[in-house]
Amino acid sequence: MTKRTTRKTGATSAKGDTTGWSVSPEGKRFQIPAAGEYAAEYRRVERLAKKARKEGREVVVVMGVGFVGVVMAAIIADTTDKKGKPSKFVIGCQRPSTRSYWKIPVLNGGASPVKAEDPEVDEIITRTVKEKKTFTATYNSDCLGLADCVVIDVQCDYLKHDLGNMRTGEADMAALEATMRTVGEKIPPKCLVLIETTVAPGTTEFIVWPILKRAFAERKIRTAPLLAHSFERVMPGREYVRSIRDFWRVCSGCNPEARKRVEKFLREVLNTRDFPLTVMDRPIESETTKIVENSYRASILAFLNEWSLFAERNGVDLIKVIEAIRMRPTHSNMIFPGPGIGGYCLPKDGGLGYWAYKHILGFEDGDRIFKITPTAIDINDTRGLHVAELTRDALRNMGRYIAGAEVLVCGASYRQDVGDTRYSGSEMVVRKLTEMGADIKVHDPYVEHWYELESQETYPAPGHSWSRFFRNQEGLRGARVGKDLGAAAKGVEAVILAVPHEPYLDIEPDWLVKKTGGPIAVIDCFGILSDAKIRRYFELGCEVKALGRGHVQRIKKEVGEKRR
Repeated sequence: MTKRTTRKTGATSAKGDTTGWSVSPEGKRFQIPAAGEYAAEYRRVERLAKKARKEGREVVVVMGVGFVGVVMAAIIADTTDKKGKPSKFVIGCQRPSTRSYWKIPVLNGGASPVKAEDPEVDEIITRTVKEKKTFTATYNSDCLGLADCVVIDVQCDYLKHDLGNMRTGEADMAALEATMRTVGEKIPPKCLVLIETTVAPGTTEFIVWPILKRAFAERKIRTAPLLAHSFERVMPGREYVRSIRDFWRVCSGCNPEARKRVEKFLREVLNTRDFPLTVMDRPIESETTKIVENSYRASILAFLNEWSLFAERNGVDLIKVIEAIRMRPTHSNMIFPGPGIGGYCLPKDGGLGYWAYKHILGFEDGDRIFKITPTAIDINDTRGLHVAELTRDALRNMGRYIAGAEVLVCGASYRQDVGDTRYSGSEMVVRKLTEMGADIKVHDPYVEHWYELESQETYPAPGHSWSRFFRNQEGLRGARVGKDLGAAAKGVEAVILAVPHEPYLDIEPDWLVKKTGGPIAVIDCFGILSDAKIRRYFELGCEVKALGRGHVQRIKKEVGEKRR
């Protein structure tokens, strides 16, 4: 029997007095728990776990209830046995920091701390928390002692120290390593630990497993920890839940027993009947699978950057070229990259592999080996800077200057028809234009808050904002995302169509020019404009520029000749 210890949080003083509040995105304030409240919170969770175990349910602790963890936790909590009865009880555990504690009371109230376009997110959380009562959340990590299985969904980021130079960055393992030390100190000996976080190759076997082994040795536990890895492939949008539950998975274990346990667990909680599970021999293979998968995607998207510039300078419409190529079935997945490749995974995952090659696996020839992956990430990170140049040039052609110009950016998210702004190409566009002196307005039908701008001192973490790569960024703290496109467009001199959200596809040139109050510069970043609309903008006295669409100048010339 191992001794359970009550863990204090940095959110309380040595005397246990609360020192702060955690504020939800909606502005609701929740007081950080005092040290004296931990024991009662543990007793609450312990009662629920004992009741669940008496009913034959496996107790699963999910560490981290963020973007991936909260939905994975709900999916596990929604699991049923062959008789249709709940087979799992889930405890979501979140560190009680001022930034994240609010998620705990929000979840226990039956609401999702993550806002998504997929209605099933709210439905599954409400169902498991309120109706089935198979899901609860806590801030007390002593709950790890109650677990049959622990799922790790703690962030492992790649920090870039220079814009456009991925090689100088480093993996941020601190949160993951701290979490694993806590896990090792508290889990029962036969508990399965499943790392779902995307990590640098070698992390599971060569960093995490030794941490757990040392913790077990200190606790006089003679058996080996049961450690496994299975990365997620979550996609934000209207099929958020399905991208976790109904999608192909890869898994592996550090030893045969862990491999057997993780395979059984995933077959119970995910739809592996329709989406078969791939079991790898070693965790480094499953870790590398995710890194190569996303590095490949980032590379083929970056590949089109040079051809986009070629097209702009030689009168070619790359959008039509891609459409023609996609008629060939073997090339049907070719995608125009727009102003950059955002989302959480593609901008960083290749960096984790590059970093691991030297710092975990011990090789010194990384710069000779890795050529394509770092270059691809650098291209994708900086592609948005060219949009700022096009905006400047379009205004210059109208006899105007970018400095002091009011510019409307349509689309803050990284992907069409979702509200996810993480590493959005639009952010790079906004920051560069702001540095050049433009006044920025933002519209997005799916984004409520653009935290990368509004909270740039602390978001995504203190010192990590892209604002550090640009001057003149202070004013962006006041940026707010508009919902009325007509109102947002009033009086602007330039409109950037940065994301192909569905509402932007239907914008008519005459309507937009009327709303702006006169001719404007229009920048198309995603092949949103048809040739007919491009022509109409020129007829209305506007200037049009577009990524990868050099034929725009030909249309402009034709309109000019007709006027003469």
